[in-house]
Amino acid sequence: MNRREHVRIPVDGGAELDAWFYRPAGVARAPAITMAPGYAGSKEHKLYRFAEAFSKAGFAVLLHDHRGFGPSSGEPRQEVDPWRQIADWRRAISWLELRPEVDPSRIGIWGSSFTGGHALVLGATDRRIKAVVAQIPTISGYASGLRRVPADKLPELHERLAEDDRSRLRGDGPIYQKVVSHDMSEPAAYYNKAIVDFYLQDLPEGSWENRITLRSILNARMYEPGHWIDRISPTPLLMVVAKGDTIAPTDLALAAYEKALEPKRLTLVEGDHCDPYLDQFETSSTAALEWFIQHLRPEASAQ
Repeated sequence: MNRREHVRIPVDGGAELDAWFYRPAGVARAPAITMAPGYAGSKEHKLYRFAEAFSKAGFAVLLHDHRGFGPSSGEPRQEVDPWRQIADWRRAISWLELRPEVDPSRIGIWGSSFTGGHALVLGATDRRIKAVVAQIPTISGYASGLRRVPADKLPELHERLAEDDRSRLRGDGPIYQKVVSHDMSEPAAYYNKAIVDFYLQDLPEGSWENRITLRSILNARMYEPGHWIDRISPTPLLMVVAKGDTIAPTDLALAAYEKALEPKRLTLVEGDHCDPYLDQFETSSTAALEWFIQHLRPEASAQ
């Protein structure tokens, strides 16, 4: 049986990442998997199901919330900054390396949606990572943003972003908006019903807030993790892509996969952006687990 330990990981600026560390019972110096939630999400957004599946298979697993979100500390609250999140994730990997239960030479990374993009960047730039799983990954913030925001709404968005910057200069602090909303008359990052329902699922109190800074939108639109995909090799890459994904568009993911070098594998699942967490969980989690076993526990894959 796996044992879940609540831990806090110090990062730059005096912040701490709130995390769960899963220690597989009876396994010494285990291979490990590091995980984090997607855009403005929480580890409570079904990620623990993946962590539990990996842990039951004999992996140590570290699942953390990003700074400024949920129980993690850090200011400004609720701000999605991909490069700061990546820097924090490196620190989480360092923390994982130092655990006596972990074999530091066998660490894999799992990211999904926005952090699927982080997994690509970290896989390309941090050679401590020995296997990468990028599930429904963000490939291009710019290209995705063009599809999400109608052209006639762009001037209004640009003015709101400029006003946010002026607000910060005045010392008034960041402007906030909702992450998701069913009401298209109020500013939000997503209105897609499946996405709204997924984010608004019943979660423990204090684990998630339905708001982000407006600058988070700008940061996401400037983020291009797909540019790093051909630099991941020789680290093995698995991409899990949903066939009907309009949030992390399927065609962008498939085009990026073609640019990746070997060793690589593609797993296609039915459904849209949320299905790898829900109806397609068995398919997506099994594909990831088999990849990690193959590359982090080769003795088990040979049995």
